[in-house]
Order: sequence, then structure tokens, then C-alpha cells
Amino acid sequence: MNLPNLLTVTRMVLSPVFMIFFLIDNIYARYVAFVVFVVASLTDAYDGWLARRTGIVTSFGRFMDPLADKLLTSTALISLLVLRTPFMIGWMVVVIVAREIGITGLRAVAAYRGVLIPSTIGAKWKTVMQMVFVNVALLHLLVGMTSEKFGTPVFLLGEERMNTVLEGLLTLTMVLTLATGLRYILANRELVRRLLR
Repeated sequence: MNLPNLLTVTRMVLSPVFMIFFLIDNIYARYVAFVVFVVASLTDAYDGWLARRTGIVTSFGRFMDPLADKLLTSTALISLLVLRTPFMIGWMVVVIVAREIGITGLRAVAAYRGVLIPSTIGAKWKTVMQMVFVNVALLHLLVGMTSEKFGTPVFLLGEERMNTVLEGLLTLTMVLTLATGLRYILANRELVRRLLR
């Protein structure tokens, strides 16, 4: 259990911690949830950089790091959907989460058969896009809650415009997530064919 892998496990542990605090209808709990998500997002960037710099790249890290990312982002997207935020579109979240579960299943079966499917550059950018969306969405919600609590209008673009921007970001995130998922399937179509037999 080296440091990069420890950070990966930490990110997995922080996912339910984020959900618990986020679903508490309290501004201070939501601030804690935001900090938890930011810290978890930073561990994703740091553990990958650290593993490459030190040369500590393990099979555990190659498989579990993307899984930890999927757990964190999927938990956040589902939490935002449960909260019924106006910029969250249910079917898009279903597509994103379904893709994450499907590709994780494919990689798990491949690993069981001794084949390690590495993450692609596109998949890493997909994760970055998901985390950017969640961070912006959380910040938008916190700004709104702070404005309501203290009576200070602090929306830079206005609430309706910001909701529209977030809908656009969610759409872009879904398209990128779906595209990278299809690339995984096409690149490993022989394995997929064997699984479907």
C-alpha cells in the first residue's frame, strides 16, 4: 500500500462522506461536502502525478484509481439529482452512471481473465470534465444558499443563466462520457464478443 494507492483508497472513503454531508439540508454541512469533494478531486490529480514521478505504478492503482474516480463522480451526480436541482437532467445522469458501471464491469471481467484495460487519455479528460461540472454545480448551490441566508445577491450571471450554463456543461460531460465508453467497447470488441456469447 504505497502513497498513490493510499490516496486512491482515501478518495473511495470520501465518496460516502461527501454524500452524507451534502444530503443534510444545512448550509454548513453543504460547505463541508464541497470541501470534501474538492479534497477528493485533488487527490485524483496528485496520486496520478506522484505515481508517474516516482515510478510506483501498480496493477492495483491502474484498476482502482479509475474506479475511485467513478465512485466519487457518480455519487456526486446522484446526490445532485436527488436534491432536484433545476440544472440536473435525470436521463443524462442515468447515461453517465450506466456508462461508468458498464465500463467498470468490463474492466473487472477483463482483469479476472488476466487482461488489464488501461485508462485512455480521453477517459482521463472525461473524469476531469465530470469533476469540473460537479465543483461548479456545488459552488453555484452554495452561492445560492449563502445569498438566501444572508440576503446578499452574489450571482455573477444570474441564477437562470447559471442554470443554463450548468445544463450545457452536463450535456458536454455526458457526450464525452458516452464517447469514451464507446471507444473502450470498440477497442476491446473481441473481449466484449466473448462475454456476450
